[in-house]
Amino acid sequence: MRPSPTADGVESIDLASVRAETPGCAKVAHFNNAGASLMPAPVVEAQIAHLRREAEIGGYEARAEAGERLESVYGSIARLLNCAAEEIALVENATVAWNLAFQAFDWRPGDKVLTVEAEYASSYIAYLHARQRQGIEVVTVPSDATGQVDLEELEQRLDPKVRLIAVTHVPTNGGLVNPAAEIGRIARARGIPFLLDACQSAGQLDLDVQAIGCDLLSATGRKYLRGPRGTGFLYVRRGLLDRLTPPCPDLRSARWEAPDRFVWYEGARRFENWEFNYAALLGLGAAVDYALDLGLPAIEARVTALAAELRERLAAVPGLQVRDLGTRRCGLCTFTLAGREASAVAAALRGQAINVSVSDPNGTLLDATRRGLPDMVRASVHYFNDSGEMDRLIAALERLSRG
Repeated sequence: MRPSPTADGVESIDLASVRAETPGCAKVAHFNNAGASLMPAPVVEAQIAHLRREAEIGGYEARAEAGERLESVYGSIARLLNCAAEEIALVENATVAWNLAFQAFDWRPGDKVLTVEAEYASSYIAYLHARQRQGIEVVTVPSDATGQVDLEELEQRLDPKVRLIAVTHVPTNGGLVNPAAEIGRIARARGIPFLLDACQSAGQLDLDVQAIGCDLLSATGRKYLRGPRGTGFLYVRRGLLDRLTPPCPDLRSARWEAPDRFVWYEGARRFENWEFNYAALLGLGAAVDYALDLGLPAIEARVTALAAELRERLAAVPGLQVRDLGTRRCGLCTFTLAGREASAVAAALRGQAINVSVSDPNGTLLDATRRGLPDMVRASVHYFNDSGEMDRLIAALERLSRG
């Protein structure tokens, strides 16, 4: 499974090997990796093995036995992001991770959050909730002509009341990649914390929190990392930790040292809670190790190339309109087919064992309203997709376009 160097020095992926280790490839053509990807066999086996041990010896006992392997998950994610293991918290999903970060700020009336037009619904709902309860101001930075956040407009909106810049790296409704590192430079220069939602980018893009300059990053295991559902993680820069107050403390995050006093534990684990699905966490660790073994630069190169090829081929289908924006694009491809509802297209493809999903305008309401977007079909590629699967998808869409 190890990548091998190509003639130009860029690592390539052994497609036959990764497909052989992906049981789902024998069943479906999976283009729903931005929803939940197909888990490779080592990820599945890591979970099943632990569940068996829980059944055989007990849950607490199995957790104790797996202690070293569970501890290594932090180190694996740290290598994925180029940070310290102490800066990682393991949680149930990306929404939990993001909310733990956002709610950890001591919001006061008049505080401002700067965000983007293509922000995801869950995050924007949290902003509106904080506006209702705590009186914050939500400032949406417009997009530029390419669809990404307008960096000049972002800088113009910075003032002493801005407490946080919060940005979705890859929106749910297309392949656009927001310029995270450029935002990070702006945030650092002004001393403003930067929260990056990497839910769709972790596992398909080579993320380096030092180069990006984000102070907080939330991500999930189930999407491009090819891990289990119900897993996620939060990165918190060490220098920011003592300026945040975790919103849901318990005996894993803090020590009760006197009847009237507790102290936070060191590091980002102060954001965790006691109970875990340990089988799933071992699966997450296996998924991250699998990605690291292949190499994130190789994964990013293949996913980006496959998506570019798919967009080109989609654009040639009669009546099909590709809806993606962005100067830099990644593995998500969204489109509409004239005369066909997106849900009907997805259902027809599913009947042919081709998995896609539907992007609802409410998921990115501001961007969808500005662009007048309807429901769209979303086809999201991963490195294990091959040319035969793409041929099947295009042929099926061409049949649908002919009625």
